[in-house]
Amino acid sequence: MKRIMQLFLPAALLLSAGCKKEMPGYEGTEGVYFAVQYGQASLSENYWPYQPTTPVSFVSYGSDEITYPVKVMITGPLKDFDRPFRVEVNPDSTTATLGVHYEALPEEVIMPANSLVAYVPVKLKRTADLQEKEVKLGLRLVANEYFGLSFPEWDAIPGYESGPLVKEFDASMHTLYVSDFMVQPVVWRGSIQNGNRESGLWGAFTRKKLELMAELMGVTYADFASEETMPLVKSMLLTNIVQEYLIERYNAKDPVLEDDGRLMWVGSVPWTSYIGVPYVPGG
Repeated sequence: MKRIMQLFLPAALLLSAGCKKEMPGYEGTEGVYFAVQYGQASLSENYWPYQPTTPVSFVSYGSDEITYPVKVMITGPLKDFDRPFRVEVNPDSTTATLGVHYEALPEEVIMPANSLVAYVPVKLKRTADLQEKEVKLGLRLVANEYFGLSFPEWDAIPGYESGPLVKEFDASMHTLYVSDFMVQPVVWRGSIQNGNRESGLWGAFTRKKLELMAELMGVTYADFASEETMPLVKSMLLTNIVQEYLIERYNAKDPVLEDDGRLMWVGSVPWTSYIGVPYVPGG
């Protein structure tokens, strides 16, 4: 099976890319396999390795519910009619809770006529516990009258190495690692000085502060990923909007507080913020 995969898969990839070069006919299982690829963003995805797992972080999405598409491909000849394939939750690699972290999978997914590719729609839900822990949702393909399982023993393909490489795995299975962790993004124009005093445009990074920025200006966590998506001009505008809001709330005697009780701080608000020092009204 490994040898069949090594000979056939490059042909399938070329066919899916529209290559007109004649390839040898495939002699083996008409089957399905998970064909998820990711790797270094600076390099062509044509050389990304195939992966047995996928990290899914809700901080990268602007919604509390997402439908995550998991790519599946076929081996064997194309057919001029739709064919269903089956996928189910693998309990051995699942810690996510049905109805809490995800919704039930469809009983069947359709491989369209004359297509090599289909996507399993996995509906995920954002829950408070995902800020503290990561859960796993394991998927496994199930043979039916149309498809067997193509590559239960998968070898990494030489040349597909521009990213994290897993050399051997079962391509009939795939696991989603779902979380809602929020670490300080690449572009964060703030810091802490003199022990615990906030400084810069935005001071210390907190999830609550970034979520307020998102609410007031419509930015997302992904906007803080580079200077291109968060240039200095945009940062200054964001600072002005947030500090005006914080001052307005403070003057209305309804200040915005961080989780440790201190006043939220950005830019030129008329107060100084020290990490771990709670705000005392009238103090």
